[in-house]
Amino acid sequence: MSLRPATPAEPLPGEAPWVWGMTRYQWLVLFAAWLGWGFDVFDGLLFNLVAPVCLPRLLGVAAGDARVGAATGAITAILLVGWATGGILFGLVTDRLGRSRTLLLTMLVYATATAACAFAADVWMLAAFRFVAALGIGGEWAAGASLVAEVVPERRRVAAGALLYTSSPLGIFLATLVNDLFTKRIPLLAAQPDLAWRLVFLTGLLPAAVALWIRRRVREPEVWEREAHAAPRLAELFAPGLRHATLGGLAMCIVTLVAWWGTNAFLPLVAAFLAGPDAAPSVRAGFITYASTMFNLGGLVGTLATIPVARLGRRALFALYLAGGAASIWVTFGGDWDPVVRMRLLFLDGLTVYGVAGTFSFYLPELFPTRLRGTGAGFCYNAGRYLAAAGPFVVGRALGAAPTPMDAIRWMALVPLVGLVLVPLVVETGPSATVWLPLRLGRRWPCRPNGRPPSPPP
Repeated sequence: MSLRPATPAEPLPGEAPWVWGMTRYQWLVLFAAWLGWGFDVFDGLLFNLVAPVCLPRLLGVAAGDARVGAATGAITAILLVGWATGGILFGLVTDRLGRSRTLLLTMLVYATATAACAFAADVWMLAAFRFVAALGIGGEWAAGASLVAEVVPERRRVAAGALLYTSSPLGIFLATLVNDLFTKRIPLLAAQPDLAWRLVFLTGLLPAAVALWIRRRVREPEVWEREAHAAPRLAELFAPGLRHATLGGLAMCIVTLVAWWGTNAFLPLVAAFLAGPDAAPSVRAGFITYASTMFNLGGLVGTLATIPVARLGRRALFALYLAGGAASIWVTFGGDWDPVVRMRLLFLDGLTVYGVAGTFSFYLPELFPTRLRGTGAGFCYNAGRYLAAAGPFVVGRALGAAPTPMDAIRWMALVPLVGLVLVPLVVETGPSATVWLPLRLGRRWPCRPNGRPPSPPP
């Protein structure tokens, strides 16, 4: 199948704005990237939802065995390593092959590999399929974020980036709904857990149909076709003019990703623990659905809140969310709460730990020029996952030694506190900010917030 767009490279110059100062085509691009990222997260989190069901069966142990938590952490760490590798590799690809082509390619990769998990005969095969799926999951984000940043009007870029990320909690809502439907709501499948979790993975094929639709409707951005000539190199991200921006973006991504995965990856296990050891499978499934819903609802609200908070500046935004994240993790997992109250407090965890991730859809593309936008955004957002993989791995190991899952997870509150120390590394990219971009001849000039420089000085 050809990856070449089926239509010309750019919408008609005279196309009038439709809603909110954006044309119909610009909304179409935002919607396509929104779907791509939503299904990306949908496929990425299916494993964590079915882990309490599938891993005991693949391992041949009881549901409460410590090896289940350890295996959950290990496979989640493998997912993050694959996610990081795919994000960096496909970040380079999106600057060379194109935004819409890479979006199509990555969606097909993660959709088919996620569906293949349904046929896993043991834990090792499941882990291998998750790694392949993670390559596509990691690569999709840079292509979608770059596409949106280069197509929507500059004045709508922050809002469009935040709206793009709202598909993430909605993707988890969908994954939670699918898991709840197959493991609880359909009696025939609820009585056959080994069949139910396999069907959950098969729903991962849904993004393949969306990818084919994107191929026909979404074109390469004009700015990319005009400026993307020389092949990008990772070393360019550490040139004098971009090193500070790269390190600041990478630092915030690492902290956010470690905190997110160190808490959210184990929510199904926490919910199953809160349901009690003697709870029926349907009751455990209900607890998992409720806990995930509260966390995702908080994430949706927190993501949308980045739009007004961004007006305070990027450093202030990160500082507020990181401070809130440290407090919410400790309160949610460290307090002595009734099970229902603890699950409701997950809203605060989502509001902060999840919500801050919505910043990266507009902040990272702002940091880099067009020919390095996918490379830079993909590197910062995904390289941090190599270190983030340590979060669920360590927590997974700690679950076996701690009296309760909450006793292990509450210490993740230290991670956002470390992030507060790193906030001074953040490069401001607001309307009054100046970012310095390197020129081929060694000269530099100020850059507008969207990463596109004005005319160079004489």
